[in-house]
Amino acid sequence: MTRRALETLHGVDVIAAEDTRVTRGLLSHYGIGTRLVALHEHNERRAAEQVVGWLGEGKRVALVSDAGTPAVSDPGALVVDRVRAAGFPVFPIPGASALTAALSASGIEADGVLFAGFLPAKGKERREKLAALAASPWALVLYESPHRIEQTLGDLHESLGDRDVVVARELTKRFETITRVPLAEAVAWIGANPDRVRGEFVLVIEPRPVEAAAGPDPRAVLELLLAEVHVKGAAAIAAKLCGRPKKEMYELALEISGKK
Repeated sequence: MTRRALETLHGVDVIAAEDTRVTRGLLSHYGIGTRLVALHEHNERRAAEQVVGWLGEGKRVALVSDAGTPAVSDPGALVVDRVRAAGFPVFPIPGASALTAALSASGIEADGVLFAGFLPAKGKERREKLAALAASPWALVLYESPHRIEQTLGDLHESLGDRDVVVARELTKRFETITRVPLAEAVAWIGANPDRVRGEFVLVIEPRPVEAAAGPDPRAVLELLLAEVHVKGAAAIAAKLCGRPKKEMYELALEISGKK
């Protein structure tokens, strides 16, 4: 918890929480007695109207989620949208983020990152999402729950092939673990110890391997060049065009021209 977050929770009139039981423990620990109301995925539409109403009365409202950032794979996006549409400002209070924490400790290098949140649970939608992720050139970041982690790791291997995955579990908490394994071994690894299936997960998957360009056929290139250029010159040009050693191209040019 940052000082700014604590000051905010102390100073607002209402705290809208994903789970009041969880947040009440946090507030109690810091001696914060601010009014607490529930705002979760099942009541977000109605609660959003309440928040807008409170703001219209001049009250200050804070939005919190259980173990993440509101509106990032957690309830909150609808509330933010309604609040902004009503003309009120929204101020983010940065804190611990599983996404950035996992990326910073993964050791995976990439030119870009695609954050995909939670995969659809099953069916066509899940298959289509996995196919889209497989086509992406970026490193991938997913969230996953304990009861689907093994299935997801298996599906990722089937869809993405042989890549490494960083399995980050319970980030910033007491039983935090961060392990890098090949996707081909990930299901067996996580199933080898019951403790590895517990908690909340962030998966960071390395980008797909860069496919080498096929390039032009050296023989075809040399056959065209030899019709216009002498052997040595044709070999030099073909070496540049095909990205092959000049000596190799010279030997092939001699073979094609019948001089070898």
